[in-house]
Amino acid sequence: MQKATAYHDGLGDFFAERADTSPHNAYTDRPAMLRLAGDVSGARILDVGCGAGHYASELSARGAQVVGIEGSATLLRHARVRLNGHAELVLHDLEEPLAFAADASFDGAVCALVFHHIRNREQLLSELCRVLRPGGWLLMSTSHPTADWDHFGGSYFSHEWSDLVLAGGEHSIHYQRMPLETFLGELLAAGFVLEQLVEPRPTAALREFDEAAYDKLRQAPSFLAVRLRRP
Repeated sequence: MQKATAYHDGLGDFFAERADTSPHNAYTDRPAMLRLAGDVSGARILDVGCGAGHYASELSARGAQVVGIEGSATLLRHARVRLNGHAELVLHDLEEPLAFAADASFDGAVCALVFHHIRNREQLLSELCRVLRPGGWLLMSTSHPTADWDHFGGSYFSHEWSDLVLAGGEHSIHYQRMPLETFLGELLAAGFVLEQLVEPRPTAALREFDEAAYDKLRQAPSFLAVRLRRP
């Protein structure tokens, strides 16, 4: 049975194709997360929900040893083509423990726009804390709660599971809204220490590609991104 936490079949293909140039992914979330990563040369990094391999490709090119895990066979197919053997890729349901990974076996982990799809977030965070070495870092990005509030309405403090219709109207993604106190509260309760929080803005390159999207994303937040440390 396919899990709703991953983008399967046509949705996976749609996401993989758009992530190359999407204003939200390619020009906003990904640059911000890579800046938070800093120098990764020689680091062993777990890419949690690696999708079509965009982050793994960038991190590998910067000298990291990357293990990407993903619950969608469709997206892993795209990732294998993109990475061409430059990262280890594993089909893994993110609702399950990271049984393949030993304790303290990674220097860092990246979890980009995945957390709000996960139901058993407490288990995932516990497992990430386990597989990271002491002092290891975790990068996490999620949908900005004020963006969800603006789009869906209702209470800012809503924890409802919602469906966001994507461009074109053929596909939608299912995820849980959460206020800032829930997002940060769960991370801190898991034992992580917050080092940095950013509200990503688009890079200047987007202005040349899509000026309207650039102006919109400069005016209102879309994502939250944090860098945390395992004590």
